[in-house]
Amino acid sequence: MTPISPKKWVVAHSTRAGAPQHEVDTNRALARWLAQILGLKFGGSYDPQQHAGRDLYLLPTQTLVGAAQARALNIKGPQDLWGGYVDHGFICTKAISHGLLGPEAKAPEGWSPLFSERVRDVVLDGLSVFAVEDARPAATRLLYSGPIRLKPVNACAGRGQQVIRSLDEFDALLARPGAAGMFDDGVVLEQDLHDVVTHSVGQSFIGDQVLSYCGEQYLTQDGQGEDVYGGSRLLVVPGGYDDLLRLDLPDDVREAVRQAQVFDRAADEAYPGFYASRRNYDIAQGLDSDGQRRSGVLEQSWRMGGASSAEVAALQSFINNPSLTAIRVASVETYVDQALPADAIEVYRGPAENSDFLLKYVTVEAYDG
Repeated sequence: MTPISPKKWVVAHSTRAGAPQHEVDTNRALARWLAQILGLKFGGSYDPQQHAGRDLYLLPTQTLVGAAQARALNIKGPQDLWGGYVDHGFICTKAISHGLLGPEAKAPEGWSPLFSERVRDVVLDGLSVFAVEDARPAATRLLYSGPIRLKPVNACAGRGQQVIRSLDEFDALLARPGAAGMFDDGVVLEQDLHDVVTHSVGQSFIGDQVLSYCGEQYLTQDGQGEDVYGGSRLLVVPGGYDDLLRLDLPDDVREAVRQAQVFDRAADEAYPGFYASRRNYDIAQGLDSDGQRRSGVLEQSWRMGGASSAEVAALQSFINNPSLTAIRVASVETYVDQALPADAIEVYRGPAENSDFLLKYVTVEAYDG
């Protein structure tokens, strides 16, 4: 990619109608921060009238879907945004991680069987289901080898998931009012692991800057006591995955990076209309019901995510100090009202969607490797 034109305005874009205020404000904070780092004008939140005809660098909160949306925003490729684009909405969800029950199973328009073939060895056992009539046969097949996790494809931060241990449990779920509609959008049924560590692996391409990283996610409790995303600790390098793999990394981390690379390449191959300048992958490593160790990519994030603030902090560090070969950064989300830790950078402080309070901040540490 080429440097970003100095004429561009960096603009936040909250794409979800009715998005929670913390999402909107975080989006604006990161766009403002990125504009400062790149020496560009911050253009505020996207406004069709105010920004008509302007040369923009967009930070959308969601992956852009369909040519009409990209055209309306004047997005022509990955050089115009920090995020991603897909031709069909299901492509940017958990749904693509797994194949279908069989050739007769319902699939959304644009579905690529090639993708699930390419990633079969780097994902957990699972199936994607888009019709209630395919749900019970899919669950029957997967429950044969142990408990499964049901994941609505549009849910995020771990919300809405449930573990199913028997066909009776699954039948009870199907009997609930409105259960059939859940499968219309798509549901992933995936083997459930315990003692799980979730790795984050990804890359960001911002102008002529390339960052690659690996790290771990961790959970916290929201105001209702539900376990949700609590942050990411990342090890970031300027450059590609080869530069990252030159570091002294543990074998489980190397495995996660290689699995993310396979998943990433498969997306480019199977969905040729897709492009992204932020490519983040979650890889779960844990034990299955037989106590066997498993590792697999859970999903992708081709948009702003929980770790984005840490990536921006890393980018600033590398631009300020070009001799740096690696850095440790962490994004933190806590629902406990507290003072900001020393040297931390505040990203958001205020109400949350499901809680009275949410604090988001970033920390930066030297890499001593």
